[in-house]
Amino acid sequence: MRKLASIQRVWAVEPIEGADRIELAHVLGWQCVVNKGQFRPVDTAVYFEIDSFLPIRPEFEFLRNSSYKKTDIMGEGFRLRTMMFRGQISQGLLLPVSQFPEIPGDAEIGLDVTALLGVKKWEIEERATTGGTVIGNLPYDIPHTDETRVQENPELIQAFSGPDYYITTKMDGSSHSIGIDENGFHVTGHNYEYKDDGSSSFYNLVKERGYHEKLEQYVRDNGLKTLTIQGELCAPGIQRNRLRLSRPEWYVFTVRADGNRVGLERMKDICKALGLFVVPVEEVGHDLPSRYPTVEALLARANGDYPNGGKKEGIVIRPTEPVFCSLISATLSMKVVSNKYLLKNE
Repeated sequence: MRKLASIQRVWAVEPIEGADRIELAHVLGWQCVVNKGQFRPVDTAVYFEIDSFLPIRPEFEFLRNSSYKKTDIMGEGFRLRTMMFRGQISQGLLLPVSQFPEIPGDAEIGLDVTALLGVKKWEIEERATTGGTVIGNLPYDIPHTDETRVQENPELIQAFSGPDYYITTKMDGSSHSIGIDENGFHVTGHNYEYKDDGSSSFYNLVKERGYHEKLEQYVRDNGLKTLTIQGELCAPGIQRNRLRLSRPEWYVFTVRADGNRVGLERMKDICKALGLFVVPVEEVGHDLPSRYPTVEALLARANGDYPNGGKKEGIVIRPTEPVFCSLISATLSMKVVSNKYLLKNE
């Protein structure tokens, strides 16, 4: 589960050229613009990540002019996004622990205070174009597709020092999945399973291309109990269609067979057999830290454009064969979202 708000240590503070009232504080792999003199190195603070939706409370009122949002789904609050101040990128919000009396004075570094402070993840309202009639939560073999950003845990870079790795393009669309288990065939969005009633554009695409029948046949032919395919639906009307597509397309980034994520080559083989597109593979290599040793190096690597001209959202990095990572208590994987994309599109 992503820590949208947590106790973290400020490891560096540096001046911003030409700025008298603000400076730059570094926490984890992120940087935040803060009031001058507010923090010193080794201070503890509450760090709120970008994509957080903060509740209405006095501590956040200074954000009203820049960040206030009110929607039917999210209600009222303050959305945190990437900002630019005096030429410096600021990602998230850093506030003193003392501002929040509900946080224990002896709170340890890394403590998740998301629920304690009423913070939620900002959800883009895309249900009208990519959703459908909800019939339940995600089935057990279709996990949420959120990847850990490298800035959240810079130590993940070193976790790639052993295995071969591959880098894929992060497609800018909407996460959708299909799967077969003992309960039948499932079609889902990022959070929910959808009904086949004609109101889900993705379900309509699945039916049009015969994915249900293809998955059933593959499961039978290969003696599997479960098969899950997860990917990004990109199309006109979704996320401003930054890939500039003329018709919907679904790009697969994860395949799970009998509950386990498969490696790169097997994913390609399964997708070829099913007639599915794999997300573009940009690079395959060994010992990632020797080529991209820092967060800054990976952020530079994440920049670029989609083939038809829109700014690329970023990249996703995984081992070519799945490896469990204790740093995130999950299979090793991380994403790097381009700062150029964020500044242009958020």
